[in-house]
Formats: sequence, structure tokens, C-alpha cells
Amino acid sequence: MGKKTIGVYWFTNDLRLDDNPLLAQAAQEVDQLICLYCLPSYSEYLKRFTSESHYGSARERFWQQSVASLDQALNEKGQRLVVSQAHPFSALAHLMSNDNISALYCDDFVAHDERLIVQHLSCYFPLVKICQRSQRTLFQQFELPFTLDALPASFTQFRKMVEGQSIALPHCAITNLPAPAKHSLETVTLPEVSVSSRDDFVGGEHFAHAHMMCYFSTSFASRYKQTRNELDGKENSTKFSPWLAVGSLSPSQIMHALNQYEHRNGSNESTYWIFFELLWREYFQWYARKFGVSLFQRKGVQNKPPLTTFYPQRFKQWKMGNTEYPLVNACMKQLNQTGYMSNRGRQLVASCLIYELGIDWRYGAAYMESQLVDYDVGSNWGNWQYIAGVGASRSARRFDQSKQAALYDPQREFVLRWNGNSSVATSDNVDMVDWPKRA
Repeated sequence: MGKKTIGVYWFTNDLRLDDNPLLAQAAQEVDQLICLYCLPSYSEYLKRFTSESHYGSARERFWQQSVASLDQALNEKGQRLVVSQAHPFSALAHLMSNDNISALYCDDFVAHDERLIVQHLSCYFPLVKICQRSQRTLFQQFELPFTLDALPASFTQFRKMVEGQSIALPHCAITNLPAPAKHSLETVTLPEVSVSSRDDFVGGEHFAHAHMMCYFSTSFASRYKQTRNELDGKENSTKFSPWLAVGSLSPSQIMHALNQYEHRNGSNESTYWIFFELLWREYFQWYARKFGVSLFQRKGVQNKPPLTTFYPQRFKQWKMGNTEYPLVNACMKQLNQTGYMSNRGRQLVASCLIYELGIDWRYGAAYMESQLVDYDVGSNWGNWQYIAGVGASRSARRFDQSKQAALYDPQREFVLRWNGNSSVATSDNVDMVDWPKRA
């Protein structure tokens, strides 16, 4: 009998067994499998830019539910999730050094840090086969009608080039997995997390599919374009983004469900707009992949530093929802309590931070990263660059706060619901010592 081969599947933001061809590939190629998940840590970068020390409670609860759900699904297939507090490079390097690993399976990441981890592992462990696949995009890179270097400079150009492309059907659910392998990695136990009626979103593949089926069982999709800019209301937008962000749902699964809905109910401008929004998300996945570390730099991908700086007191008031703009306050309080904010709200609070308060856009992007249950690196940082005029949009995307409030909250219902009427006057106290170094 030959020596058994051992593989590692590194779960990140692909926390699902359905429509996971890379995991199916691993199941076919190795005799034993280690399913690894590394707990996220609050980076020094985030600490610097948010003045916070940990993720928001809603975001943390959602990913804990998502990971626990994955572990349960693996247990039902005779597997288990190996959870480590170590940095992913340290955890994977330990396994490769000590546990006779023959192959690593992981997402073909768009994010710079994860790509760097894989590059370093391939250098240090050249005998370990590394298998990657884009797990969170509609298309694989080879399916794009252009090279990554030639990614269109605007979303509109991108959309026109790809919207006629065929999209692969979701892959079948995995029925069998190799047995778990013994290993020497120090592990931790997942925190117990229950489901509460107070949860706006519940993490996990089961709840992701339940929500998608429920949404497409109604007529909401047929009027999505008319309601998508509403500031609140579960029925006004699809609310798929939290499960997309952690990978409990794939964009291909949503497209398949959308196509089935259109087959049953007919297509219109609203159903097309759901596809449109998936393409918007898709664009920023490849945007992040192309531009790498420039995604996080003040001057953006255009190498054009904006005329903003940092005011600690203003930033604190923006975070807490205590500015002179009631609608912005209401949006920020909704974010802090629920971990979620509407697309329109995100544009308004970003515009306020940059253009009304004069603050470097990176502080807002980092705070959103710390709080959003649907945080996605490309969508978050790419859209903040877009609003700041240093990314996919060459001009500033400044919103008239009074006009927006009159359009989207004319009766002030949203402001009242989230207590957006601030009792704190805007302070312009600026301490030069508090200004960060520009990068």
C-alpha cells in the first residue's frame, strides 16, 4: 500500500460546501484532508485608522455563526474544521514543515495580503502543490475577455465587455470528503454562538440559501430597481451581500436563482439590475486583484492625493453618529448597532467624511471594514476610492447632503428611527500631534 497523501484546504471567505469545485477537487486528489480556518485578527493597520481595538460585535457574531455552520456541515461529511489563532502563513508553514503535506487548496485571492502569503509559501515549500481557484467571482480570470493588466478603467466599459459572457452553473453539492488527517498544529475551540431573533443576519450556508429562496419566492426582484436606494427595509434590496462576503453563497448561485426567477416570472429592468449589481461587485474583485496594495494608499490607483487630512474629533463624531448631518448620523448609528447600512447610506456617509469633514478617505474605509457584516475588500476599498475620486472615478463623487435627505428621508422617518438628531455640536478642535503621517 502506497503512502497516503495529505492535503490542506484553507478556508477563508469561501465558507460553503455547495458550489465549491476546489474542495471537490481536493476530495478527488488526496487521501486525507485538513480543513483549516484561521481566526481573523484586528491588524495594526485597522487599529491605526479606526482608533478601535476590535471588530464590531455584529460583524464578529456573523462570522462566528458562519464558521460554526461550516464546521457542522463538515462534521456531517465525516470531517472537522481545524481552527487556529495563528497567522495563516505561520499555521500553513507549520503544517507543511511538520505534517507531510503534499497539496494546498485555497482561493485564488484578490486581496494583496493573502496573495503574498501564497507566494511566500510557494517559495519556502516548492514540493507542495498549490491549487487555487477564484471562489468568489462570477468568472475565472481566463474567462475574462481581456488580460488583468488591461482591466477597463471604468465599470461601464467592464460591464459592456462581460455582460454577454456565459456564466457557469453552480457545481453540485459535495457528498463525500476524505478523512481528517492527524496534525501537530495548536488549535482552539470555536466560541459557542446561538441564533437570536435580534440578529439582523444569521451566518451560515443554511441561512444563506433560506434567505435566497425566500427572496426569489416573492415579487421583490421585479421591483428591485425602484426600491434599492431605500435606506431601510428588508424587502427593498436583496440583502445577499453578508453571505456573499463570507462565501456562504456564491455569485453563481445567485445568478442561477435569478435566471430561474426570470423564467417563472419574466425579466424586466429590475431583474437585470440585480445582475448589474453583481457585475459592479465583480468589477471591484478584479480591480483589487490588479491594483494590490494601491487599494489601500491615500493617493489611490490614480496616484492623485486628495486634499484631505485627519481631524480626530470630527472622525470620532462621524463614527458615533454625532455630526451636524442627521441622516449621516442615523446611518452610522444603524451601522454600529446592526453591522449593516444601505448602499445609498454608504455613499452619503463616505461623501460626508471626505467632503464635508475633510478627512482622509482611508479612515472611513477602515472603519467600515471593522464594522460591516458584509465587508468585502474589493467592494469596500474600491468604492471608497470611487467616492474620493482617486479610483475608478476620475472626478469627485460629492453628494449634497440636504438634497439627499429630502429625496430619501423626506418625512425624517429614518432619522427618527435611528436617533439621528445630534445633540453634539461639530467641533473643529485640531491637535497637530494627532495628525498621522501621510502615505
